[in-house]
Amino acid sequence: MSLDLRYPALSDLKAACRRRVPGFVWEYLDSATGRESVRARNRAALDAVLFRPAVLRGQIVPDLACELLGQRFDVPFGVAPVGMSGLIWPGAEAALARTASEVGMPYCLSTVASRLPEEIGPLAQRVGWFQLYPPKDPGIRRDILARAAASGFGTLVLTVDLPGPSRRERQLRARLTVPPRLTPGMLAQIARCPAWALATARSGRPRLRLMESYATAGGPADSTAHVGYLLRAAPDWDYLRAVRADWAGPMVIKGVMEPEDAARLKAEGVDGVWVSNHGGRQFDGAPASLAVLPAIRTAVGPGYPLLVDGDIETGLDILRACALGADFAMLGRGWHYALGALGQGGPAHLAHLLQADLVANMVQMGITRPQEAEVRRWRAS
Repeated sequence: MSLDLRYPALSDLKAACRRRVPGFVWEYLDSATGRESVRARNRAALDAVLFRPAVLRGQIVPDLACELLGQRFDVPFGVAPVGMSGLIWPGAEAALARTASEVGMPYCLSTVASRLPEEIGPLAQRVGWFQLYPPKDPGIRRDILARAAASGFGTLVLTVDLPGPSRRERQLRARLTVPPRLTPGMLAQIARCPAWALATARSGRPRLRLMESYATAGGPADSTAHVGYLLRAAPDWDYLRAVRADWAGPMVIKGVMEPEDAARLKAEGVDGVWVSNHGGRQFDGAPASLAVLPAIRTAVGPGYPLLVDGDIETGLDILRACALGADFAMLGRGWHYALGALGQGGPAHLAHLLQADLVANMVQMGITRPQEAEVRRWRAS
């Protein structure tokens, strides 16, 4: 049976992932913070964007290729950074980097990945981006950035919306630490997931390899914190300028939700802004990413690179993001649901689903490029 018949949508991959990974891994991947209301707002904001279907347009041949940050990509979506990907599925970072290179989409490696930049950069080839959680020590910052650049990562993504740890109550209830300290209950969960257990045994216990190489003392204050927090700063505008001086390539700022901040970042010479509420994992009181996207587009004007994430699941969701001003949509959890469901081959299947859904919906809308979605947006009179 073909994968299209078994897993025709991301929801099918998500359900399979939940069955195939231990419970504590699922809680790490799927959880947000607080009552997790941000995720519901993300979904509601996406569903509220409607389009006018087109008729009598003849044959429509969609073209998904687009330009971003001076580079051509084959699709208008990419892989957002997810910390400890290797906990969710062993070898996750390598599988995602290879798939991104094959599909022609950006892959963003997290500072708190379970693999080193030197291991993953060559696999991502021209599409590798590196996400930086801001270290307090400028020497560590410069060394991390130098390692990322030497490994082939061409674009830097500086995340600025984590001034401190979040609660993530579901992870606390699951007794999850990062890296995980196994309890008898966790071992029982692992025993029920033989494919994950065998792959993990082969790959080794997931660890924050990059950050561990800089840690000298101390330990996390609670089970949802980890060694990465020991090194993080709460960045300000001077810190931003210091990072800009340390990095020669394009730089994107992730975690922006205010139009005024976006406009100032543009004025500071930042190459692009990533509109994100961190998937609801940091602050449960935030609005939906799509709710603030139009005002941010107005603030930065046309032509300035804008990326967005926030519970995007389908090609139609990507078109919704484009209609509200985004140039690019990024998924984080989705790729990992696919990994949990299908292992190393999961990301390629999800990329296929997104491309097929984009094409199907663009044909219905009578458009040939995702950036044309705004003209088909339905507005109530």
